[in-house]
Amino acid sequence: MMTIEQILAMDEKQIFDRKSIQIKPSDLSATICAFANADGGTIAIGISDKHKRIEGIDYHTEQLNEILRTPIDFCVPSVPVSVEFVECINSDGKKDHVLLMHIEASPLFHANQADEAYIRVGDKSKKLDFNDRLMLMYAKGVRYYEDEPVADASIADLDMDFIGQYCTKIGYGKTPEQYVRENKKFVTIKNGKEQVSVAAVLLFGKKPQLFFPRAFIRFIRYDGIEPLVGKDMNVVKDVIFEGRILEQVEKAVAFIQNQMKERTYLGNNGVFITEEEYSKFVRTELVVNAVAHRDYGIKGTDIQIKMFDNRLEVDSPGVFPGMVKKENIRYTHFSRNPKIASFLKDYAYVKEYGEGVDRMCNELEAIGLPCPAYDNSSFILKTTVMSASAWPSKSGVKNIFADSQSELPIGGENLADSQAELPIGGEKLADSHSELPIGGEKLADSQSELPIGEEKSADCGMKSNINIAKTIKLSATSFDELLNDRSYSEKINSSLRLIYQHVDDNQIFDSNYIVKILKCSERTARNLVNKLKEMGVLVVVTGNGKGNYRFKYKDEL
Repeated sequence: MMTIEQILAMDEKQIFDRKSIQIKPSDLSATICAFANADGGTIAIGISDKHKRIEGIDYHTEQLNEILRTPIDFCVPSVPVSVEFVECINSDGKKDHVLLMHIEASPLFHANQADEAYIRVGDKSKKLDFNDRLMLMYAKGVRYYEDEPVADASIADLDMDFIGQYCTKIGYGKTPEQYVRENKKFVTIKNGKEQVSVAAVLLFGKKPQLFFPRAFIRFIRYDGIEPLVGKDMNVVKDVIFEGRILEQVEKAVAFIQNQMKERTYLGNNGVFITEEEYSKFVRTELVVNAVAHRDYGIKGTDIQIKMFDNRLEVDSPGVFPGMVKKENIRYTHFSRNPKIASFLKDYAYVKEYGEGVDRMCNELEAIGLPCPAYDNSSFILKTTVMSASAWPSKSGVKNIFADSQSELPIGGENLADSQAELPIGGEKLADSHSELPIGGEKLADSQSELPIGEEKSADCGMKSNINIAKTIKLSATSFDELLNDRSYSEKINSSLRLIYQHVDDNQIFDSNYIVKILKCSERTARNLVNKLKEMGVLVVVTGNGKGNYRFKYKDEL
């Protein structure tokens, strides 16, 4: 609990304000809505905000009752608050209290009784104009920009052949035109006029860039670790991927694989092993996140993928959506464009909603790399992933790229040296995309074609440079044998088997991951971890990711 001395010492800022007990409810509602629409905060009531004179609240019963009703009666919708009473001596020398009103950041959009909306900016509550209000509603999911009608677009601008292919994929039995007219408000009629949504044009349009000229992905490769300009300009590749969203994702994911470093060598078991600078899941997730969560209402820029010698950066227009923040992005999910995300899920580019960032972190941590870094400024969300070729390992995993760059038979320096031989320009690359080995459905459907042991290694990022069989977790048979040696209830046995099935080879996890997959309490999750320890099937991770667990490998039993 805060003391009156601490309250008086605090400066008014983004998450704190002081108000007089004499404030009108209509004025207080602006501050309450501003906090709820932004990051939340605390309002100290009973202190003059100009001179910090302690007025107190105990001798102002009528005003206090009005203030306590303000979040309910003067905010639309009502804002949940919690209150706290802090002892003080008022300016008349009498014992009194100051009211602290705590407001959480809200997933909803709040306005006052006059339908005026505010947001907290620094130490002020800023009134939103029409455009700012609309942007906040999009960010909070009250409205989705992907549902807005596209001016001058008609159903004739949609590719019915492609929509037909999509209908076949999802098992839709009616015609392509019926699909877009009857589902997800892709095509609607308003005031007798046909309207085509943003999502429909981006997903199914014949030429989406006619309506959204900057709705494309740009790939830039630099020679070095920083971008240089002028006579020192170090851009060695600059390619644009246009078309529908699915085409852009397929081309970009395949092109990253073509540009990154790889090392292929003969493993101890006589099988050739290829280790990649960026794992398949990580590089795909970076592209998919940028496309699925970009703010398509920001039309003056595009998605940019920047490859440096030591990292991959992805810049996507927009701010963190909804309740997502840098601090909670690993476990918090919010779809800025739910229809686009749903479409990508149908093509297996989105696995389970909200699990992508967590899995990226798990894969990167398993090979000694840091989690993706996020920076949100100037309406651009930058995601940075470090390269396995440049980051010193902290988990005892050997950095094979750093130790043997000159030996790379595939990719690496040879790739950089042969840049001039690659086709230049987006169109040419787009025309030759069908020749690429990975992309779209082919990427998702080709798992079964991998050699034994290869799929799991690909899923966990870099493959181990030892015998690949040694990094495969204990078999289901071994797990069941150890489980049967215990006298747990059938409910616990079932939960433990589900954990085993969800966790991949070499994947690290903790009790929070169990909470997520089983939708159980933290206490239950910790209990299940203890059961797995009793079975002797877990290894405690050391180094980066310390405190997490992985399942034992076959040769560790």
